[in-house]
Amino acid sequence: MTFRLPRRRLLLGAAAALGCPSWARAADELVIGQTLTLQGGKNGYGTDALAGVRVMFEAVNRAGGINGRRLALRTLDDDNQAAQAESNARKLVAEGAFVLFGSIEGGPSTAVMKAAIDTGTPFFGPMAGSPSLRRPKQPLVFPVRAEHREEFRALIAYGVRTGLKRVALFHADSDVGRQHLDNVRLLAAEAGMAFGGGLAFKSDITDAQLEGVAASVAERQVDLVLNHGSPGVYERLIRRARAAGGRASFWGVNSGSTPLAAALGPLARNMVFAQIVPSPVARKTALTREYQQHWRGASASAPFSYGSLEGYMTAKALVAALRAAGAGPTRASLLRALQDFDVDLGGVHVVYRGDEHTGSRFVDLAMVGSDGRFIQ
Repeated sequence: MTFRLPRRRLLLGAAAALGCPSWARAADELVIGQTLTLQGGKNGYGTDALAGVRVMFEAVNRAGGINGRRLALRTLDDDNQAAQAESNARKLVAEGAFVLFGSIEGGPSTAVMKAAIDTGTPFFGPMAGSPSLRRPKQPLVFPVRAEHREEFRALIAYGVRTGLKRVALFHADSDVGRQHLDNVRLLAAEAGMAFGGGLAFKSDITDAQLEGVAASVAERQVDLVLNHGSPGVYERLIRRARAAGGRASFWGVNSGSTPLAAALGPLARNMVFAQIVPSPVARKTALTREYQQHWRGASASAPFSYGSLEGYMTAKALVAALRAAGAGPTRASLLRALQDFDVDLGGVHVVYRGDEHTGSRFVDLAMVGSDGRFIQ
C-alpha cells in the first residue's frame, strides 16, 4: 500500500480506499490502526488531521521506515459515533494492528480507549482533550496534544490580563462536560476570576432555548464565555447573543476553531481561541518548518491548517516512540519505552512518566483578525 494517494481519496479516507476488508500483515510492516471521525469526508478537521498523519508517515517510509519496517496506516471512519469507534478499534486489532492511534473527539476516543484496555493494545495519540483519557492514568493510553484543561487555563489567564471579570462555560450536558465545568471553576478561582457557572446544552437544543442561554449570560453579568462541545451549537448561541445586543466575549478551545470562525464570518472578529499546535502558517518552530516542507512536497496546492499540523505532530510523536521501542519493537517494549519518555518534536515537548501520561502542555492563543485569519 502506498501513501501517495490522489487528494480526493486521501481526504475521504473511506475504508475501500485504504485497504481490503482483511489485511495481511507483512513481516516488514508495522500496522497502525486508526479510527477517525471523518463523517464521510464532511468533517474538515478530521480529513485535515488524516492528511497530516499520512504526510508524516510517507516521509518516514521514504527514509527507510522504522528500522527497515514501513508504517502501514489502516484507517476506518467512525462517523463521530462512539459505538462505531469501539467496533472499528476491535476490528483493527483483530486484523493485525500493532497499536491503536489518532482518533479525534472525546466520545469516540473514550470508546477506543475501552477497546484498547480490553484487548491489551497501546492507544497512542488520541486527538481529544477529554480528562478521562488522562486521569486517572490509563497505562495503555498516551495522548500527545494538551488537554482542554490547559486550554481553559490559558484562556482564563488572558481574560484576566485583558480586564475580564466573570467566566462561564457553555458545555455539553454530559459527564465529560461536567468534568470540564469543574476544571473551569477551579481554574477561575486560581486566576482570581469570578465564576459565572455552567450553561449546559443538549444536542437538540432549540433556538428559543439558546436565546434563554444568551439572556442568562447577561443576567449573570458574565463577560467571558468559554465552550466545550459542538462548534455548530456554539455558533448559534453567539449569533443569538449578538442579535440581542450581548457584550460578552465568546472564546473557544481549538476543537472546531477554524470552521467556527469561518461560519461566523465578521462576528468572529477578535475572538480568541486556544491552539494546541504552533501556527501552521508561521515558521517560528522547527516542527512547523519541517511540516511545511513535507506538506508542500505531498500536497502542494492544499493550504496549511491546524488540523493537518496536529495530525503531523501526533504521527511524529508515534514515530519517536516506535524508534525508542528498539530494533524489533513489541507492544511490551513500546510500553517500557513510554514509561520514561521525553521528546522534543521541534518546539513542542511530549513527556510521559510512570505516574503520568499527559503528553504535551503546549497551548498558544490565536485571535481572529478582520480578514478571518488567525493571528498567533
